[in-house]
Parts: sequence; structure tokens; C-alpha cells
Amino acid sequence: MLPSFEEYCRLIACLPDQYASIQSSTLTAYTIGPISAEIEGKVIFKAGYALDIWELIDLANATIRSYSYELDHNGERVWWYDPIEHPRDISLQSSYPHHKHIQPDIKQHRIPAPELSFTRPNIPILIESIEQLLKSK
Repeated sequence: MLPSFEEYCRLIACLPDQYASIQSSTLTAYTIGPISAEIEGKVIFKAGYALDIWELIDLANATIRSYSYELDHNGERVWWYDPIEHPRDISLQSSYPHHKHIQPDIKQHRIPAPELSFTRPNIPILIESIEQLLKSK
């Protein structure tokens, strides 16, 4: 399960203090009804990287109902994650429905994403992967 909504909001608010690679963040969290909330915004990193984040949170079950995470570098898409089902793609079964779109042919080139979950925060995992990317440059 995800932490409480209040704890999740604190986690999001503290991201720039926890990760030196973050230059700024517009992430916001808000309820959209008695049992739903959204997390959305952009995290700007050094060297021209920007992570767009959208999550739909099920407050009653403390889970992520859906998400979209997109990384751009100087306006060019590097990768994105989504949970859109591709039941006929056997290569994605190990982390179904979580997967990552990568270059080349980013729309069709999908790989499993076992690091993502509907039951724990994904944002810190994504930021840590971006920090590794920045270190490799």
C-alpha cells in the first residue's frame, strides 16, 4: 500500500531537498473526490532533463490506479512508462501491465518495468534512475 495521502504529499514536497539533481518541481497533489486524488507536474533536472508525472490515486485502497511518467531531454522524448495493457506482447508479461517505452522507435519499443508498482511510490525510483543517467553522462 501507498503511504497515507498526507505522507505522500510530504514525500513529493521534499523531493527537491532529497535529490541534488532536481533544479525545480511543479508537482502538486489534490483530491478529485472522496476516494480519488491526482499527482501531476514536472520535475526539472540538471543538463536539460524534465520528468512529467501524472498519477491517479485510489485513496480508499491506497494504490496508484493509473500513471504516466515521461522523460524529455532538451525537448526530445527519452522514455516513458505507462500501464496500458498489451496482453499479446509476451515480452511484457513479467511486469504486466507495467512497461517502459524506449528508443529507437519509442512508440513500439517496449520493455518490462518490474521496478514500477501500483502499491508503492514510483516517483523516487524514477528520480534515482534519472540520477544514474546523469552520472553516466
